[in-house]
Amino acid sequence: MIPLRDDNPSGTPPIVTIAFIVLCVLVFLWQLSFGAEGGQRIVYALGVVPAVLLGQGQLPPDLSLVSPWMTIFTSMFMHGGWMHLIGNMLYLWIFGDNVEDAMGHGRFVVFYLLCGSAAVFAQALPEPSSIVPMVGASGAISGVLGAYLLLYPHARVLVVIPFGFYLHPMRIPAGLVLVLWFGLQLLSNLMAQPGQGGVAFRAHIGGFIAGMILIPIFKQRRARLRLPWS
Repeated sequence: MIPLRDDNPSGTPPIVTIAFIVLCVLVFLWQLSFGAEGGQRIVYALGVVPAVLLGQGQLPPDLSLVSPWMTIFTSMFMHGGWMHLIGNMLYLWIFGDNVEDAMGHGRFVVFYLLCGSAAVFAQALPEPSSIVPMVGASGAISGVLGAYLLLYPHARVLVVIPFGFYLHPMRIPAGLVLVLWFGLQLLSNLMAQPGQGGVAFRAHIGGFIAGMILIPIFKQRRARLRLPWS
Protein backbone atom coordinates (compact mmCIF):
# COMPACT_ATOMS: atom_id res chain seq x y z
CA MET A 1 0.00 0.00 0.00
CA ILE A 2 1.67 3.19 -1.24
CA PRO A 3 0.25 6.55 -0.08
CA LEU A 4 0.15 9.33 -2.67
CA ARG A 5 -1.62 12.23 -0.93
CA ASP A 6 -4.18 13.09 1.71
CA ASP A 7 -7.29 15.27 1.55
CA ASN A 8 -6.23 17.30 4.57
CA PRO A 9 -5.00 20.76 3.49
CA SER A 10 -2.63 22.58 5.80
CA GLY A 11 -3.63 25.96 7.20
CA THR A 12 -0.07 27.32 7.18
CA PRO A 13 2.85 26.93 4.77
CA PRO A 14 4.86 23.81 5.77
CA ILE A 15 8.15 25.70 5.91
CA VAL A 16 9.96 23.24 8.17
CA THR A 17 8.69 20.15 6.35
CA ILE A 18 9.94 21.56 3.04
CA ALA A 19 13.25 22.57 4.63
CA PHE A 20 13.78 19.04 5.99
CA ILE A 21 13.04 17.54 2.58
CA VAL A 22 15.42 19.92 0.81
CA LEU A 23 18.14 19.28 3.40
CA CYS A 24 17.81 15.50 3.08
CA VAL A 25 18.04 15.72 -0.72
CA LEU A 26 21.09 17.99 -0.59
CA VAL A 27 22.84 15.77 1.95
CA PHE A 28 22.16 12.70 -0.18
CA LEU A 29 23.59 14.40 -3.29
CA TRP A 30 26.62 15.31 -1.18
CA GLN A 31 26.95 11.64 -0.16
CA LEU A 32 26.87 10.60 -3.83
CA SER A 33 29.71 13.00 -4.63
CA PHE A 34 32.09 10.75 -2.65
CA GLY A 35 31.47 7.70 -4.85
CA ALA A 36 30.63 4.23 -3.61
CA GLU A 37 33.60 3.68 -1.27
CA GLY A 38 33.75 7.23 0.01
CA GLY A 39 29.99 7.27 0.52
CA GLN A 40 30.21 4.16 2.67
CA ARG A 41 32.88 5.81 4.80
CA ILE A 42 30.65 8.85 5.27
CA VAL A 43 27.81 6.57 6.40
CA TYR A 44 30.06 5.15 9.13
CA ALA A 45 31.38 8.58 10.07
CA LEU A 46 28.04 10.42 10.30
CA GLY A 47 25.58 7.57 10.78
CA VAL A 48 24.76 6.00 14.12
CA VAL A 49 26.89 2.97 14.96
CA PRO A 50 25.29 1.52 18.13
CA ALA A 51 28.53 0.17 19.57
CA VAL A 52 30.19 3.58 19.16
CA LEU A 53 27.21 5.56 20.46
CA LEU A 54 26.90 3.37 23.56
CA GLY A 55 30.61 3.26 24.33
CA GLN A 56 31.30 -0.34 23.34
CA GLY A 57 33.48 0.45 20.35
CA GLN A 58 35.38 3.17 18.53
CA LEU A 59 35.70 4.30 14.95
CA PRO A 60 39.12 4.68 13.31
CA PRO A 61 40.44 8.22 13.86
CA ASP A 62 39.91 9.19 10.21
CA LEU A 63 36.18 8.39 10.51
CA SER A 64 35.61 10.21 13.80
CA LEU A 65 34.32 13.41 12.20
CA VAL A 66 31.82 14.29 14.95
CA SER A 67 31.11 13.07 18.46
CA PRO A 68 29.07 9.85 18.75
CA TRP A 69 26.17 11.82 20.28
CA MET A 70 26.12 14.22 17.34
CA THR A 71 25.58 11.29 14.94
CA ILE A 72 22.08 10.95 16.42
CA PHE A 73 21.23 14.11 14.48
CA THR A 74 23.51 13.84 11.46
CA SER A 75 22.17 10.35 10.72
CA MET A 76 18.60 11.71 10.37
CA PHE A 77 19.51 13.59 7.20
CA MET A 78 21.43 10.82 5.43
CA HIS A 79 20.07 7.96 3.31
CA GLY A 80 21.29 4.67 1.94
CA GLY A 81 19.95 4.97 -1.61
CA TRP A 82 17.50 6.69 -3.92
CA MET A 83 14.53 4.50 -2.97
CA HIS A 84 15.28 4.99 0.72
CA LEU A 85 15.30 8.75 0.21
CA ILE A 86 12.22 8.92 -2.05
CA GLY A 87 10.12 6.70 0.22
CA ASN A 88 10.95 8.73 3.31
CA MET A 89 10.40 12.08 1.63
CA LEU A 90 7.05 10.94 0.23
CA TYR A 91 5.76 10.09 3.71
CA LEU A 92 7.16 13.33 5.16
CA TRP A 93 5.54 15.39 2.40
CA ILE A 94 2.11 13.75 2.80
CA PHE A 95 1.89 13.75 6.59
CA GLY A 96 4.38 16.33 7.82
CA ASP A 97 2.58 19.51 6.75
CA ASN A 98 -0.49 18.85 8.90
CA VAL A 99 1.52 17.87 11.97
CA GLU A 100 3.65 21.00 11.55
CA ASP A 101 0.44 23.03 11.25
CA ALA A 102 -0.90 21.55 14.50
CA MET A 103 2.30 22.44 16.39
CA GLY A 104 3.80 25.50 14.78
CA HIS A 105 7.16 25.63 13.08
CA GLY A 106 9.47 25.83 16.10
CA ARG A 107 7.78 23.08 18.08
CA PHE A 108 7.76 20.86 15.02
CA VAL A 109 11.56 21.09 14.71
CA VAL A 110 12.03 20.01 18.33
CA PHE A 111 9.37 17.30 18.03
CA TYR A 112 10.98 15.89 14.87
CA LEU A 113 14.45 15.73 16.42
CA LEU A 114 13.15 14.16 19.64
CA CYS A 115 11.28 11.45 17.72
CA GLY A 116 14.37 10.78 15.64
CA SER A 117 16.45 10.50 18.81
CA ALA A 118 13.96 8.09 20.40
CA ALA A 119 14.08 6.01 17.22
CA VAL A 120 17.87 5.80 17.40
CA PHE A 121 17.83 4.44 20.94
CA ALA A 122 14.99 2.05 20.16
CA GLN A 123 17.21 0.58 17.46
CA ALA A 124 20.52 0.72 19.33
CA LEU A 125 19.74 -0.35 22.89
CA PRO A 126 18.62 -3.94 22.13
CA GLU A 127 21.91 -4.57 20.27
CA PRO A 128 24.48 -2.30 21.95
CA SER A 129 27.47 -4.06 20.39
CA SER A 130 26.20 -3.76 16.81
CA ILE A 131 28.56 -2.16 14.31
CA VAL A 132 25.91 -1.82 11.59
CA PRO A 133 25.49 1.91 10.86
CA MET A 134 22.01 3.42 10.84
CA VAL A 135 21.03 6.35 8.62
CA GLY A 136 17.76 7.81 7.44
CA ALA A 137 14.91 10.10 8.36
CA SER A 138 12.44 7.25 8.82
CA GLY A 139 12.65 7.19 12.62
CA ALA A 140 11.77 10.87 12.90
CA ILE A 141 9.12 10.53 10.19
CA SER A 142 7.63 7.60 12.09
CA GLY A 143 7.09 10.05 14.94
CA VAL A 144 5.23 12.31 12.52
CA LEU A 145 3.03 9.35 11.54
CA GLY A 146 2.29 8.58 15.20
CA ALA A 147 1.25 12.19 15.76
CA TYR A 148 -0.89 12.23 12.61
CA LEU A 149 -2.71 9.10 13.78
CA LEU A 150 -3.97 10.93 16.88
CA LEU A 151 -4.62 14.24 15.14
CA TYR A 152 -6.27 13.29 11.84
CA PRO A 153 -7.27 9.60 11.87
CA HIS A 154 -10.38 10.30 9.78
CA ALA A 155 -8.64 12.20 6.98
CA ARG A 156 -8.72 10.30 3.70
CA VAL A 157 -5.51 9.14 2.07
CA LEU A 158 -5.21 8.19 -1.58
CA VAL A 159 -3.19 4.98 -1.78
CA VAL A 160 -2.35 2.56 -4.55
CA ILE A 161 -2.34 -1.17 -3.89
CA PRO A 162 -0.19 -3.28 -6.25
CA PHE A 163 -1.83 -6.32 -7.83
CA GLY A 164 0.97 -7.66 -9.99
CA PHE A 165 1.59 -4.97 -12.59
CA TYR A 166 -1.73 -3.24 -11.85
CA LEU A 167 -1.92 -0.44 -9.28
CA HIS A 168 -5.37 -0.11 -7.77
CA PRO A 169 -6.14 3.37 -6.32
CA MET A 170 -8.26 3.69 -3.17
CA ARG A 171 -9.16 6.41 -0.68
CA ILE A 172 -9.09 5.06 2.87
CA PRO A 173 -8.97 6.63 6.34
CA ALA A 174 -5.55 7.74 7.51
CA GLY A 175 -6.08 5.82 10.75
CA LEU A 176 -6.32 2.57 8.82
CA VAL A 177 -3.27 3.38 6.70
CA LEU A 178 -1.15 4.19 9.74
CA VAL A 179 -2.33 1.31 11.93
CA LEU A 180 -1.58 -1.13 9.10
CA TRP A 181 1.82 0.52 8.57
CA PHE A 182 2.65 0.19 12.28
CA GLY A 183 1.47 -3.41 12.35
CA LEU A 184 3.74 -4.18 9.41
CA GLN A 185 6.71 -2.71 11.30
CA LEU A 186 5.94 -4.91 14.32
CA LEU A 187 5.60 -8.02 12.17
CA SER A 188 8.73 -7.24 10.16
CA ASN A 189 10.73 -6.69 13.35
CA LEU A 190 9.66 -10.09 14.68
CA MET A 191 10.81 -11.73 11.45
CA ALA A 192 14.11 -9.82 11.18
CA GLN A 193 17.39 -11.59 11.91
CA PRO A 194 19.34 -10.02 14.81
CA GLY A 195 22.62 -8.40 13.86
CA GLN A 196 21.76 -8.09 10.19
CA GLY A 197 21.61 -4.87 8.21
CA GLY A 198 18.60 -3.65 6.30
CA VAL A 199 15.54 -1.76 7.46
CA ALA A 200 15.67 -0.46 11.05
CA PHE A 201 12.21 -1.65 12.10
CA ARG A 202 12.81 -1.00 15.81
CA ALA A 203 13.58 2.62 14.96
CA HIS A 204 10.26 2.91 13.15
CA ILE A 205 8.42 1.43 16.12
CA GLY A 206 10.22 3.62 18.64
CA GLY A 207 9.73 6.78 16.61
CA PHE A 208 6.02 6.08 16.08
CA ILE A 209 5.39 5.50 19.79
CA ALA A 210 7.41 8.61 20.67
CA GLY A 211 5.26 10.66 18.31
CA MET A 212 2.07 9.42 19.97
CA ILE A 213 3.45 10.19 23.42
CA LEU A 214 4.78 13.65 22.54
CA ILE A 215 1.91 15.01 20.45
CA PRO A 216 -0.25 16.03 23.47
CA ILE A 217 2.69 18.09 24.73
CA PHE A 218 3.67 19.72 21.43
CA LYS A 219 0.31 20.40 19.77
CA GLN A 220 -1.26 23.83 19.94
CA ARG A 221 -4.46 24.26 21.94
CA ARG A 222 -6.63 24.53 18.84
CA ALA A 223 -5.52 21.09 17.66
CA ARG A 224 -7.75 18.29 18.97
CA LEU A 225 -6.67 14.71 19.56
CA ARG A 226 -8.89 11.95 18.23
CA LEU A 227 -8.90 8.18 18.52
CA PRO A 228 -8.91 6.27 15.22
CA TRP A 229 -12.05 4.37 16.18
CA SER A 230 -13.99 7.34 17.59
